[in-house]
Amino acid sequence: MGNTDTKLNFRKAVIQLTTKTQPIEANDEAFWEQFWSESVTCVQDVFTLIPAAEIRALREESPSNLATLCYKAVEKLVAAAESGCPSQREQQTVLNCVRLLTRILPYIFEDPDWRGFFWSTLPNQSEETEIESSPLAQSLLNALCDLLFCPDFTVQSNRKSGPDNPEDMGSIDSCEYIWESGVGFAHSPPHNFQHDQHRTEIIKLFLTCFSETMYLPPIADAHTVPNQWIQYFTSTDNRHALPLFTSLLNIVCAYDPVGYGVPYNHLMFTDSREQLVEGALQVLCVTMENESSNHNVSVDGTSGGTAMDAQSDTGGPDNLFVNYLSRIHREEDFAFILRGITRLLNNPLTQTYLPGSCKKIQFHQELLVLFWKMCDINKKFMFYVLKSSDVLDVLVPILYFLNDARADQSRVGLMHIGVFILLLLSGERNFGVRLNKPYSVRVPMDIPVFTGTHADFLIIVFHKIITTGHQRLQPLFDCLLTIIVNVSPYLKTLSMVASTKLLHLLEAFSTPWFLYASPTNHHLVFFLLEVFNNIIQYQFDGNCNLVYTIIRKRNVFHQLANLPTEHATIAKALSKRGKKFVQLTPESGKDLPTMEGAMPAMEAEPGTLKTTLAATPRLDRMTEKAAPDEGHSELTLKELATSTGNINIQPPSEIQDPDSPEHNKPKAKASRSVPNSPPGSPTGSETTAKPPLARTSSTSSSGGSWVATPEWVQSWKQKLPLQTIMRMLQVLVPQVEKICIDKGLTDESEILKFLQHGTLVGLLPVPHPILIRKYQANSGTTMWFRTYLWGVIYLRNVDPPIWYDTNVKLFEIQRI
Repeated sequence: MGNTDTKLNFRKAVIQLTTKTQPIEANDEAFWEQFWSESVTCVQDVFTLIPAAEIRALREESPSNLATLCYKAVEKLVAAAESGCPSQREQQTVLNCVRLLTRILPYIFEDPDWRGFFWSTLPNQSEETEIESSPLAQSLLNALCDLLFCPDFTVQSNRKSGPDNPEDMGSIDSCEYIWESGVGFAHSPPHNFQHDQHRTEIIKLFLTCFSETMYLPPIADAHTVPNQWIQYFTSTDNRHALPLFTSLLNIVCAYDPVGYGVPYNHLMFTDSREQLVEGALQVLCVTMENESSNHNVSVDGTSGGTAMDAQSDTGGPDNLFVNYLSRIHREEDFAFILRGITRLLNNPLTQTYLPGSCKKIQFHQELLVLFWKMCDINKKFMFYVLKSSDVLDVLVPILYFLNDARADQSRVGLMHIGVFILLLLSGERNFGVRLNKPYSVRVPMDIPVFTGTHADFLIIVFHKIITTGHQRLQPLFDCLLTIIVNVSPYLKTLSMVASTKLLHLLEAFSTPWFLYASPTNHHLVFFLLEVFNNIIQYQFDGNCNLVYTIIRKRNVFHQLANLPTEHATIAKALSKRGKKFVQLTPESGKDLPTMEGAMPAMEAEPGTLKTTLAATPRLDRMTEKAAPDEGHSELTLKELATSTGNINIQPPSEIQDPDSPEHNKPKAKASRSVPNSPPGSPTGSETTAKPPLARTSSTSSSGGSWVATPEWVQSWKQKLPLQTIMRMLQVLVPQVEKICIDKGLTDESEILKFLQHGTLVGLLPVPHPILIRKYQANSGTTMWFRTYLWGVIYLRNVDPPIWYDTNVKLFEIQRI
């Protein structure tokens, strides 16, 4: 009953604040104390007792009262940071001030006229002191950073203290109070539930402060100036920048959600660390994403240079978090970080005999962003990852997430970040080499059973994405095939299943009506032919399965070579579009068994709440021929972005997975959306009801639909790289036919044995140079990642719902 009375008093104070027409004096301590007294004991109470409508009313009708409330809350935090908040009462005051600001700040950010409020000087100052005083935002950030290293509140005290003998906060060396052992710190402090809770609440307020980005539209002009909150937090003005960075990184990488592995332990005990780890991970990602300078130096894996070496003379980027991350270099630190990331990424894949007995984390998307930023900022870390088979512990969960999310439109962002990471890694030779390790870990997935390598696993999953994924994945087709092209020169042995999948993709993409339906569809055929050429020229000896499959499907290559270019034939092919699905022939489309325990991917679900990315980067290729270990070509993600709405639909390519149990109900259409609009334009946002996407034709300058012409078909048909494949067929097909006739062979194993011991030395054209397509970041991808990351953070923070029902502009919110 008493608790109800105190909440009632808090509610009365809120009503009094919002209904008073006259400004309430800042020195009316009795009134203001009601907001951070012990009447409220949890953040949920604050969110319940201060409705959104009343915050907006306060902002519009009593702006001076809102300003004073914010000022008084920051004043309390500053005072507590100076005193060290030794008493329980002071600690409760700090927490309530933190909760109050977490509730109010989003409504300040959503009004452009209020965004500068926290960067103005404190009120009621004389002219002389006003010049020297710091903005409210800086005072708030400094106080919060101090409080994260406050003995007996957020960290364990190193000496005997207490309410009567508090430590001097001004003289504390926060590097001695780093939260967890790991990078740059060997001591592991004991876990304390209350400390974790206090850190988590302060970190939530940090995220809220940084979330001003959410209230800016997704156009480049709105983000030319870095987020001031993050800029100050990661600058030299923050004396705790290094211990904060180290604490956040170590607390994430040291986290083990399973612990000692006691079944169902997560149901019996509260894990105070999970929320802290999630918040720390989100702060890390957001602060490193705010770097405005172009630190992304593309470094070839064969060279000795790194991105951080290039900055050594100038001192590195102004963002200290980026600077510190780029300077990590000890192998034991790399091992600690990689071990932590792979442990958490593989956690959702854990299988036990007791269903639901193992704790499963949900922040794998943020983990992927952190791994992405690590590889992007610290090239030495990426080369460390690639120099051993540990990279496969990253690959397997990424492929699992890609396969699991392929049919769920609300997880299209996860698909993109996973594919972009694989694209980044595939630009390095070592990644392709590591894929030759046998795949033995059987993660339950709805893919055909196979015996082979991680390369087979990658190809089979990519085939599944292309043939059974939802329509919004079509802009990724080029990217998926580029990854396979990049690794293909190093693949020593492909299984029969993977070989069949590659040929099925070529058969589907080389259908005449599909090639004629869009000015870019033929790029997919070029990619696949390059894959076959790389394997034949550089890895022929171990790839008898692929060679055998090519021989069996040789008519596909002959049809490509004889592709008709006449007007009448083109028109006839287009008229047949959509009448039948492109399928493998019965002999090559055997029903392959599915892995035991595999569950089909979820169909696209609208969900109760989901964020929509305004735009996704489109892939444009810049290629140049280079020797295997000399130079590279770069795949650049241009600022142009694909639109996800109001597109003129051209005939889709109906590609169906012959191994799918729903053979007669195609789930996906190989398609590609047209870059109708730049990022942030109205048509670039998803609507509740929209037409399906197709890999469409572009429009001509006059506004009419694009139509294939004989000249256009001839322009790329003559460039099809078929010489190596045709020469191989010319040599091997007569030999295979002769053996079959002479020995009466009907078993393919004998033919495979013959091909396995065959050779084409001296018979093929001169080997072509290997083309390496590297990822290179630019402003278009920067905006995409910013939108994606904040969308994830929005959806993950639902307790309390910090940004719910506020006027977010960076992405669109759908409530269904």
